[in-house]
Amino acid sequence: MKNMHQNQEFRFNEILFEHRNKEYGAYVLRNESDRILTKALFIGASLLAAISVTPVIMNAFKTAPIKDIEVYELPPPIIIEDNETPPPVAVVPPKSDPAVRTYDSSVPTPSAHAPDTNTEKIPDDAVAGLSDNFKPDPAPQNTYVPSTPTIGTGPVISTAPPVIVTKEDPNKITTGDELGQEAGFIGGINAFRNKVMNNFDTSGLASDDLMKTTITFIVETNGTISAIKASGSNTEFNDEAIRTIKSIKGKWIPGKNKKGESVRSYFKFPISMKLDN
Repeated sequence: MKNMHQNQEFRFNEILFEHRNKEYGAYVLRNESDRILTKALFIGASLLAAISVTPVIMNAFKTAPIKDIEVYELPPPIIIEDNETPPPVAVVPPKSDPAVRTYDSSVPTPSAHAPDTNTEKIPDDAVAGLSDNFKPDPAPQNTYVPSTPTIGTGPVISTAPPVIVTKEDPNKITTGDELGQEAGFIGGINAFRNKVMNNFDTSGLASDDLMKTTITFIVETNGTISAIKASGSNTEFNDEAIRTIKSIKGKWIPGKNKKGESVRSYFKFPISMKLDN
């Protein structure tokens, strides 16, 4: 069957290239196409097989790598400092043996010349012994001195002295820089000045000169005034000024210290007046 196919192919080529140059490459290629295809097939299969087998061969000859051994280092030990001081050990002094009375409890040896027996009464608290000792020596004095325990230095607790709050004198009069706010009349100083001028009586005054005085009084914490004084040279004018200040109705706003607390404070109010005759 194959030969028949080849013969048909050969005859076809002879007919196709009849009256042509058969030395032309196409004629040769068509006649040798089967051989070339077969050769190409084997070459391709061989290359594919070589490519497939090469990794297997390489893995067979390849030595498995040795994994690095991980070395674990232990962390440094944690040293805990014991700062706690052990409590002092109570040392109990040794007890000294009390003095004990004894009496002779031995049996005397029989003899013709036995000495007189002791007729002294044996005390009730005496114990049996080898000799009579009704008045024992006093017990030795205890000279034991306990050793002082070593006490570690622990944290020092500082006790601050208590803060002593000085109670402010309620009668103190605050002046100068101690005042945070000066005292004032309710309604304003102009309202107070108008009340003074409206209530001032000049009928008993006779002078052509300008009369002056300065009224000084204390504004209490409850808004009232006290200790009113006048410092002018005219006695009658001073008396009338004091009377007028006392007659004015109305309360004052007390002064305040730096803490905002109401305090007693001075207030000065000058008065000057000239009478027209």
